[in-house]
Amino acid sequence: MLDIVTKLDIATKSARRFIDAGAHQRLWNLLKSLHSADIAALLNRLFLKERKVVINVLYENDKEKTAEVLSELEPEDAVELLKDMQPQDIALILQEFSSDDAVQIVEFLPEDIKTQVLDLMRKKESEDVRELLHYEEKTAGRIMSTEYYALEKNTRVADAITALQLAGDIESAFYLYVVDKDNHLEGVVSLRQLLLHPPNTQLKDIMTTDVIRVFTDTDQEEVARQVARYNLVAIPVVDHENKLVGVVTVDDIIDVINEEATEDMYRMAGVDESDRIQYSPIKSIKKRLPFLYLSLITASLAPFVVNFFKDTIKEAVILAVFMPLVAALGGIAGNQTIALMVREITLGQVSWLTARKALFKEVAVGIGNGIAIGSVLGLISYFLYGKPILGLILGLAVIINLFIAGLLGTLIPLILKFLRLDPALGSVNLLTMCTDTFGMLSLLGLGTLFLHYLQ
Repeated sequence: MLDIVTKLDIATKSARRFIDAGAHQRLWNLLKSLHSADIAALLNRLFLKERKVVINVLYENDKEKTAEVLSELEPEDAVELLKDMQPQDIALILQEFSSDDAVQIVEFLPEDIKTQVLDLMRKKESEDVRELLHYEEKTAGRIMSTEYYALEKNTRVADAITALQLAGDIESAFYLYVVDKDNHLEGVVSLRQLLLHPPNTQLKDIMTTDVIRVFTDTDQEEVARQVARYNLVAIPVVDHENKLVGVVTVDDIIDVINEEATEDMYRMAGVDESDRIQYSPIKSIKKRLPFLYLSLITASLAPFVVNFFKDTIKEAVILAVFMPLVAALGGIAGNQTIALMVREITLGQVSWLTARKALFKEVAVGIGNGIAIGSVLGLISYFLYGKPILGLILGLAVIINLFIAGLLGTLIPLILKFLRLDPALGSVNLLTMCTDTFGMLSLLGLGTLFLHYLQ
């Protein structure tokens, strides 16, 4: 049996061949044999013009499968494929989505098209999407599904099972929520519990009253933490009056985790999270250039330090050989600390108030690594150049810079979090500025101090 990568490689080559030949029927024969998730993966390997051909062929033959495929894509990528369609065609596709998936697409549509699409969708689906759009982005209210099972506490198990059967298929069919007549959340019953209890048992006798819940304005990262912490497959969403308004399911949580992890990775690398390898060079330049300008600004301090010690460099040129090495070691060590800190902050395991242990630990790691690496570097420089003082200067400079890397690699993400900014945003740029500057300052400062012995 072919593995998924080989299967996609073959499908990609075949799809490109059919697109180039205009063989749309053969392309459809290929697509209908693939799972929707595999078609989405296939689209991510194609260029924009090719993707539009695939979506048009899908739409002409199977609108429901088109919706399934688009729901597997990143919202920005899905909108890129939909925006050239007529509003009525977009509406036909989006009304096949669950409301929480549809709202992620709708919010990226141009305002005039968005209004037309919502007016053309079926009434219930349109109302559900409009309701979710009222909540802020990246909150529980925005990612929740408004479809769920809920009954009053005096309902018997037999009647509850009948009610579930009549309600039909619901995406979040994991739990039955128990509410009062005003829809206030009172308890929860798993579907497994319903099947294991006698038919005449009332829900109030088997429900769990200590319900893990989140509010509509709870950040999606916190929602993901709650689901992971309590091993849930769905979590109810209530308003501030404790009225049940929706449910966030585990598949949405997986999307949130992927989105947040990708966003943090991109931001730490100074890349816009919407950038794609399939984009044109001009489009990627526009997205990346602002971060490079920011890096230019933050990296400008180190040359000023070097310029200040230019007389020292003239007298001891050997120091210039080791400047990039000292700066690079500090940057690498600092990035290691930042990667750990961003992860811990994202998981809620470290905060500004509980950071003392993490700070002491990372500073100790920085000093320890500095002593180990500085000693080796000092010995190598001594054997190469025969100057013990050069080895001492290099060793001390590395120790100082790795101490700074551990200290600031811990503090910068915490300070950004305290200021309610994304800890990944700008952390690397700020750290690089500091480690480059302090690396040059320590090396050249010590070189100036011991210049007589170097000469």
